Amino acid sequence: MIFVGDDWAEAHHDVYLCDEAGTRLGKTRLPEGIEGVRRFHDLVAGHADEPGEVVVGIETDRGLWVQALIEAGYSVYAINPRAASRYRDRHTLSGAKSDPGDAKLLAELVRTDRHNHRPVAGDSDLGEGVKVLARAHQNMIWDRTRATNRLRCALREYFPAALDTFAELADKDTLAVLGAAPDPDTARKLTPGRVRTLLRNAGRQRNIDPRAQAIVEGLRSESLAAPPAVVSAFAATTRAQVALITELNTQIAALESELAAHFEQHPDAGIYLSQPGIGVILGARALGEFGDDPNRYADAKSRKNYAGTSPITRASGTRSVALARFVRNTRLADAIDQWAFCALRNSPGARAYYDHRRSLGDSHHKALRALGNRLVGILHGCLRNHATYDETIAWGHRADESIKIAA
Repeated sequence: MIFVGDDWAEAHHDVYLCDEAGTRLGKTRLPEGIEGVRRFHDLVAGHADEPGEVVVGIETDRGLWVQALIEAGYSVYAINPRAASRYRDRHTLSGAKSDPGDAKLLAELVRTDRHNHRPVAGDSDLGEGVKVLARAHQNMIWDRTRATNRLRCALREYFPAALDTFAELADKDTLAVLGAAPDPDTARKLTPGRVRTLLRNAGRQRNIDPRAQAIVEGLRSESLAAPPAVVSAFAATTRAQVALITELNTQIAALESELAAHFEQHPDAGIYLSQPGIGVILGARALGEFGDDPNRYADAKSRKNYAGTSPITRASGTRSVALARFVRNTRLADAIDQWAFCALRNSPGARAYYDHRRSLGDSHHKALRALGNRLVGILHGCLRNHATYDETIAWGHRADESIKIAA
């Protein structure tokens, strides 16, 4: 066996090779791309007969370079940068750090401690595609939120009547009106007929007349005024923000359709969609973040740990405390939190469990986190057994426990 540490950067890779005794076999800096991968194979071939004899440690689990190493047959371990940083303290206390030094550190880590880490998961191409689309879709939603927050701050400075009139700044009605009247003077001159036309062009089909009248009355309400030069400047920024949010809405809708199409092709889509409270978008996010490698999680506890729903225990002497796990995949944690909340209205068993946790004194978020932990375990069982969700099987044991306690 030979062990390779790969400290990657955007333009190059520092590589360090050692054998089972820790003896250095070579080190070099390789360029990114095809030439770098070719030279990597040549370097390794001089010390190993088969790809299975090569173990690689690198601080990422994605990218063309990592994919090339996996397809070559090497055992690739994605080391969390936080773990690598802690491991560095075993080698030096001076605080020194360099790319070649980090490559050596990664080689030593997979040589001595790879049993405490996991190889890169073998997710399918379709599962990886769902993950890419789900993350891009979520990123655009976050971008839209940031853009609407900037718009809200601007309107507060010069056009408070718009904030009082429109509750949702990313709504198509709001964008249509603000695009046509980005300043108070122009907005006051809008007639109900003009507003009705704007709303129809934006896609509204119902309650057009009352909504148009409410908008006109709201924009004509009295409010404090900023100097004309300031209003003109803010109006220009509002036009830009409205155009940006409008385009983001269009692209989010397009990505949503693409994400749904990819997700529904996946063989596990039916299992995810059968879970209470999960729809296409939320199911795609969960599948993308969990991955679809059937051997990735040894048991339900492993999946819960990765999801960040299971608590961690800090114990010392006679003191022991269970804490929420905040070092986790934040995208997955966000999806599970939404899933648990939606399940309250779709599953009697989930609702009963949540109410039980609340009766024990748990806060809303703590009870929701506990429910999410249970739902992840149920999902694991469904995926392991290739079965869809069944309310009786999922929560029947809790009904039996309640009967025994009552007796």
